[in-house]
Amino acid sequence: MKAVKAIRTPGGFSLRIDSRASAVVALLTAAVLAAGVLVIGSGEFPMAPGDVVATLLGNGTAAQEFIVHDLRLPRALVAVLVGGSLALSGAVFQTLTRNPLGSPDVIGFGQGSTVGALTVIVLFHGGQFAVAGGAVVGGLATGAAVYLLAWKRGVQGYRLVLVGIGGAAMLTAAIHYLLTKASIVDATRATLWITGSLDGRDWAQFWPLLALCAVVIPLVLAHARHLRMLEMGDDAAHALGVPVERTRVVLMGSGVLLIAVATAAAGPIAFVALSAPQLARRLTRSPGPNLAAGSAMGAALLLAADWISMNAFGERQLPVGVVTGVLGGCYLLWLLFTERKAGRI
Repeated sequence: MKAVKAIRTPGGFSLRIDSRASAVVALLTAAVLAAGVLVIGSGEFPMAPGDVVATLLGNGTAAQEFIVHDLRLPRALVAVLVGGSLALSGAVFQTLTRNPLGSPDVIGFGQGSTVGALTVIVLFHGGQFAVAGGAVVGGLATGAAVYLLAWKRGVQGYRLVLVGIGGAAMLTAAIHYLLTKASIVDATRATLWITGSLDGRDWAQFWPLLALCAVVIPLVLAHARHLRMLEMGDDAAHALGVPVERTRVVLMGSGVLLIAVATAAAGPIAFVALSAPQLARRLTRSPGPNLAAGSAMGAALLLAADWISMNAFGERQLPVGVVTGVLGGCYLLWLLFTERKAGRI
């Protein structure tokens, strides 16, 4: 039986706290910090965790200060924001569709960002920030198109998933078409980008990502109560006073923007949006979107995958998107098996 505490504030309001969920969030936050230290300490110049912590506190040598603060810390922070954004977007869409497969990288939004970025690379030969802008525009355009195509006296979750999967197939074909039209140089650059990687990420990628997350994440968290009610169905949510369509539009727009900016910052990182919210829900054993736990789980997963990509294959480092793709693919097969066994698909 879950322990839920009720706390009454001085203003007379009652606040319910799920002790297990709070403990899970605390443990996942500790895991994020530990994984971040390990990632910062990995590379051609390895550093012990104690040296990393000392350097972060300002007690390192000049060489350690340069390696940590200028080269590795921004990479780890980008991983935290990208993983958290992907997981939060996944939690939003899985709750809105009431389907564990309703992840933004399954229903086409990640592919839309990829098409936008590749269009800039292949057709316009744009630079780094132009590519990032193309990814954001592509993701937002895809989100608007899927919403309009799924609309029929409202947006029903099952219909949204079906339309999104069809859109993802078409966008995947567009990705392959753009690659065939690219020059050798652009095709190589595009191929590296679509694998998803944190290599070379610095403060130039971190600050715009932080600014956008600072706006969008609080907006999603502010609608957490309405999102929990929408999971019960539109009729029940409407009876409880939730402005259903307005809330859905705000949350869908926020979710699409989160995955678009995450893709713009690190390329398409597969399966974090799919797996992190479900893993968080299984740990908390709590109904609802579990937004805080899901975000912490996403950040921890991406940092762990980044550490694996740098250390598990000897001197040959893999892009982090390859590692998340392999691990996420195994998770997807397991999820499909359990959903089929339960008779839900």
